[in-house]
Amino acid sequence: MVKDLTEKQLEYTGKVQPQFGERDATGHLLYPYLPNEELIEAVNLAIYLERPLLLKGEPGCGKTRLARAVAYELGLPLEAWYIKSTTRAKDGLYSYDAVTRLRDAQLAATGRIIKDEDIPRISDPATYVKWGPLGRAFQNEQRTVVLIDEIDKADIDFPNDLLLELDEQRFIVEETGQEVQAKAPPIVFITSNDEKDLPDAFLRRCLFHYVEFPSPPRLVEIVNNHFPDSPKALVDKAVVRFLLLREEMRKDKGEGGKKVSTSELIDWFKVLRRFPQDEVLAKLDGKLPFAGVLLKSWDDHIRHLRQSRGRE
Repeated sequence: MVKDLTEKQLEYTGKVQPQFGERDATGHLLYPYLPNEELIEAVNLAIYLERPLLLKGEPGCGKTRLARAVAYELGLPLEAWYIKSTTRAKDGLYSYDAVTRLRDAQLAATGRIIKDEDIPRISDPATYVKWGPLGRAFQNEQRTVVLIDEIDKADIDFPNDLLLELDEQRFIVEETGQEVQAKAPPIVFITSNDEKDLPDAFLRRCLFHYVEFPSPPRLVEIVNNHFPDSPKALVDKAVVRFLLLREEMRKDKGEGGKKVSTSELIDWFKVLRRFPQDEVLAKLDGKLPFAGVLLKSWDDHIRHLRQSRGRE
């Protein structure tokens, strides 16, 4: 891992990969990530311009994993913010525990439980501020990689509520009046599955990149990096069968329909490796083995069975 990089030297190459079974500082298992040249260029432009990089692409194509890969190669901390339908923009900056403060104030007023040495602490409103992922990144002396994952899950106003914070890299804690200015500009990755349109004002502040589905040779490379020492015959045959299924789904559902993804290929190959090579190669010649790993709806199963019978 590259360490002690100055801001001037920050450049992502996509060539520094974790060892098999390696974990990051939080215990998260690390996986290899193989970006193409266009994606590497987009990452380095975002680092240079200090603008968020908005990533779109099919679900399971690796949008979310990019942030961890960049943090690993550059030796930077990672703050991940996974967006839900109820998430507010403020949650990523800080939250204020008004309930605990009220309870402490009542205990102090009645002379119960609170010790004298606790009085200065509970008198300071900053005691009840809990920083969110973006708030922590702003206060880090070191540049921090921030992942805002699936921004389109949140309310339509969510992106607009982050304009000032992402543009000027500062915010104010309303309850204390403290202004937090980023000590080092974070490297921000934002992912979207295109479930909602994002406001023009928000898009203007971002760089954009569409993560393309990998080419067949790159799929083989991805499988080999995730499962070193796998037999070549098994990898090649599994990828060919996977791509055949994906093409069937594309013809049946169109370009916009859900198709099998890279992450599902990795899961499927992990299952295939459990069996002796001769056995699993024979399975790949017949009915799609372990179809439930790849086909995620009853309609997909029915379509696949119909197409399989048509080929017989």
